[in-house]
Amino acid sequence: MPIGINLTLLIGPNIPVPVPTLFTEALRDVEVTHSDEGRSGFQITFTVGRAGRNDLKDYQLINSPLLKPGNRVILIVILQASAKVLMDGIITHQQFLPSMELGASTFSITGEDVSIMMDLEEKSVEHPAQDERIIVTKIVGSYAKYGLIPKVKKPPIVDRPTVTQRIPSQTATDLKYIEKLAERYKYVFYVSPGPVAGTNTAYWGPPIRIGTSQKALTVNMGTYSNVNSINFQNNALSPSTVAGQVQDRKTNKIKSVQAKDSDREDLSQNPALNNKSLLRKTQYRQTGKEALQAMTRAKSILNSSVDKVIEATGEVDTIRYGNLLELRGVVGLRGVGHNYDGLYYVKSVTHKLRLGEYKQSFIITREGLGTTKQFLDV
Repeated sequence: MPIGINLTLLIGPNIPVPVPTLFTEALRDVEVTHSDEGRSGFQITFTVGRAGRNDLKDYQLINSPLLKPGNRVILIVILQASAKVLMDGIITHQQFLPSMELGASTFSITGEDVSIMMDLEEKSVEHPAQDERIIVTKIVGSYAKYGLIPKVKKPPIVDRPTVTQRIPSQTATDLKYIEKLAERYKYVFYVSPGPVAGTNTAYWGPPIRIGTSQKALTVNMGTYSNVNSINFQNNALSPSTVAGQVQDRKTNKIKSVQAKDSDREDLSQNPALNNKSLLRKTQYRQTGKEALQAMTRAKSILNSSVDKVIEATGEVDTIRYGNLLELRGVVGLRGVGHNYDGLYYVKSVTHKLRLGEYKQSFIITREGLGTTKQFLDV
């Protein structure tokens, strides 16, 4: 690992433990991908070879029960004396690449975060007289062995039907059902590692943005530069307003549904939503909703349409940057000019570690051009 960075690898059937020296010496590289949508994933690659009696029958490392699918993996990075749980996941796949060249054979394990364990068994379950918040909290609580800590937000409407009205029924895996409940309000569900090793936060609620701006990504500014590469895409056709009608499920009255403006704080000076010449208009056509549910969903559809008007992909040198990019947070960018400088939402981060090197590939987004910040801290 680079100077100032320490990587700890723990593996085990349920409670992972530090791996033997054989694993740390054979470790070639680690890649961990976090995205604000879907599950996080990891791949760990080892160099393998036969060097002694223990390797006569088979490669000792490949033969280790620690690397079998189903085992739990925890990765902890210590950067500048601060520890961060980078991944808490389950091994789901192995890949062996033998080589004719000496010392070039590799063995890789690939996996996903612990929420994969919620997606293995389809169930037929009834949840009588329970609203979404109660159901989600109950389901997440059944996975306590993986350290899941529920963080469930109250939806805009408490929908708790009596048994004579209807009974919420699950005919899917726990994960798919929780995601279906989230979709009603255009909410999200994800599991993030930490705050400490062995625990995971299971979040169900509206998409969130961590408010405090992170240290600036810096381009073409001499010794202050920390970005290796970056490129931008501007999709002016992405924004869309939403309009339509819904028959309120409880009152049976027809209600107008409209969403014309985003309720999120603008990160840019000129949001693309203001460009009326290219503005799309989406019809709200869903039924079986209460009026407030329909309005909440329409607003979420609009918010999603403006999220990725400007999308920047790039790579930052972690040593020069000095921090780990925080997913779902806001980060500053400078050195690329007024139109593209400023604040961005961190949508995806891929951590790439190998001996002497630590890079982070990122995707950052916002709703338009023009910086709202003239000066960003180093």
